[in-house]
Amino acid sequence: MRTASSHASTNEAKAWALDKSIASELQRLKERDNHTNHKFLAANYAIFIATMVATLWSYHYAETSGLGAWLTVPMTVLAIIIIGGFQHQLGGCIHEGTHYILFADRKKNEIISDWFAAFPIYTSTYAFRLHHLAHHQFVNDPVRDPNFAQAEMSGHWLDFPLTQYELLLGVIRQLNPIRLVKYILARARYSAIGTDQNPYADKKRMGSPWVVRVGALFAVLMPVVAVTLIALEDWLLALIAHLTISAAVLGYYALIPDEDYAQSRINPVISHRATAISRMGFMALLYGALTLTCYLTGAPAWGYFGLLWLLPLFTTFPLFMIAREWVQHGNADRGRLTNSRVFFVNPIVNWLVFPWGMEYHLPHHIYCSVPHYKLKDLHEVLLNDPDYREKGIVVHGVLGEGSPGAPSIVEVLGPRYAMTGREISVQDETLELADVNDKEGIAKHSEASRQGRPM
Repeated sequence: MRTASSHASTNEAKAWALDKSIASELQRLKERDNHTNHKFLAANYAIFIATMVATLWSYHYAETSGLGAWLTVPMTVLAIIIIGGFQHQLGGCIHEGTHYILFADRKKNEIISDWFAAFPIYTSTYAFRLHHLAHHQFVNDPVRDPNFAQAEMSGHWLDFPLTQYELLLGVIRQLNPIRLVKYILARARYSAIGTDQNPYADKKRMGSPWVVRVGALFAVLMPVVAVTLIALEDWLLALIAHLTISAAVLGYYALIPDEDYAQSRINPVISHRATAISRMGFMALLYGALTLTCYLTGAPAWGYFGLLWLLPLFTTFPLFMIAREWVQHGNADRGRLTNSRVFFVNPIVNWLVFPWGMEYHLPHHIYCSVPHYKLKDLHEVLLNDPDYREKGIVVHGVLGEGSPGAPSIVEVLGPRYAMTGREISVQDETLELADVNDKEGIAKHSEASRQGRPM
């Protein structure tokens, strides 16, 4: 595959011969089932549980052995790194659910993605779907790719191409906790809450802003109430407050009119009302379990939740996501074969930065309906196409320790590998599995994007 500057075509209308030549093979690769991803999700949760057990044991050992709390510091740092990686893995699970390829059964796809991945990191599969499918259909379009609007809000994007020194400075700046929190808040707005700037947004059916506000207030203020009452050792009031507030919030989402829920040009698999009630119900169960654990065991469960879940959520998790976004699409253009890359890195970096097959990001952007566990096979099939071999980039290693003649992650973000082709690829097949209710409205965006203009 290529290791030099781009030779991108300017004519997307010309059919790509490989589409027809691998049609039968592609159909096989797109097949998904209802069981394979159980093992991937279970493996990720096993790592998380083992990390939590080891970390909490180290706290207990440090306390009972008399060796001092300093012993817990390295274990806590390691746990924050691993748990941030686990949260990123959950993002990979949501990513599959977003494309309807986590499981073949659409309702199972949505429920498992929500309850075991999206809800724990304060989002929903449907909300992220609006963000992510637009990114795929209009990849690297500065007007319609939501990643660009999010990057502008959070300020995490870099001015590619970069020298190695400039990249190092960019990494150092992102270590600023304020910038990481800002990234998460921008991410929440664009992929957890949604925005009317999304190409799939229906501005005539934006719903009530209180649907979002009530959920956000519950997510933030309920822990404050619980921790305050626990500190005062008023357990009865803590229980009453939790049940009362949770019931009020769930009742609100159950009783508000349908038109209060924001609609889009993509229909949900599960109703917005059911998803909202499930999302709030998940938080109510989680918060209630933390308070009950404090009461029954005397353990600082809320403190552990803050230290070992919320802290990674606002530090290492966004750091891994930012790194992935940089290397997957930074220094790239809008060509079908030049908007992303393939990455071969060591297993630790791969787990932390490229969850659920995201190392094969170029094949994924070419055919996004192929499940993550078949992307390696897809890449090997695509290598039969001379255009893919010539224009696609395979990255080896982080600093240049990979295959001779192939760029490392640091090198591929530099001037030598800057993608500056004029091809504009709008991938309407992104929505092949989606239930679209306004094809005409989306088609207008597609045409405008191809012409490089706003609506």
